[in-house]
Amino acid sequence: MSLTDKPIAVVVGATSKWQADGRNTKLAHGIELDDSDLPVGIRWGVGGAVAQKFAAEGFFVVLTTRRASNAAALEETIVAQGGQCAIVELDLVSEDSISAAFARIRNETGDPSVLVYNAGYLEGRDLPPEKELLEHVPTELFETAQHIASRGPFLVAKEVLPAMREAGSGSFLISNNSASLRGRKRYTGQSLYYPRVMMRTLAQVLTEEYSEYGIHVANIVIDGLIDSPGTRALPMARERPEVVMNPEKIAEAFFYLHSQDRSAWTHELQLTPFATKPSF
Repeated sequence: MSLTDKPIAVVVGATSKWQADGRNTKLAHGIELDDSDLPVGIRWGVGGAVAQKFAAEGFFVVLTTRRASNAAALEETIVAQGGQCAIVELDLVSEDSISAAFARIRNETGDPSVLVYNAGYLEGRDLPPEKELLEHVPTELFETAQHIASRGPFLVAKEVLPAMREAGSGSFLISNNSASLRGRKRYTGQSLYYPRVMMRTLAQVLTEEYSEYGIHVANIVIDGLIDSPGTRALPMARERPEVVMNPEKIAEAFFYLHSQDRSAWTHELQLTPFATKPSF
């Protein structure tokens, strides 16, 4: 039985690897950070900001994360803001985990009318300078990137698009980055991001297949450094705060896409800070 009469938004990857105790934060800074003086809108990156935005707009928001504890503080914040949400554990590397997570979502809350795929990964960032070339990239590292960037959204789409098609409406929004625009070499300190080209391609395919059924599919290219506890502490962010992107404003763009009239849908949206040149 459904726990809510509200429309349902599922945020896959509701927490950030750059949050105060995130994996990237620990990798970059060696410690967890104190985020108690930071606005709640940036503490969990894009996923957390999107979740807060949709909750504020009257949605019951499902936060998915590999471990429920990762999203506990975000859940408390949304409830304190007057919103409603639930946490569901989901591991995008496991098809069984994806299937079980969405079975639980359907049984306990209902079919989502909005799916935001915001999964991230850090695989590749810790490779040393002498390991930049493809020949040095461990196969398991590539497989993890493929799981998150390509196989994951494919499996998630299979879980939610049938009900959206039957309903004749829904939004399937993919959070991506500039590496999805074309193949680029991975430099030292970067994740293995070229599998995200396939993520963008999947969005294009789903647009062709499902738009006629009333489903709005969009690929959102977030072209810059997103504000969060971990990124805010980086030297570049401190030296050039004008290039840092506000996740609350990014979340507004996601809601704008969902709210668009179907006579004029946007299928790819690129967001770039004013102080930097857009990626192509």
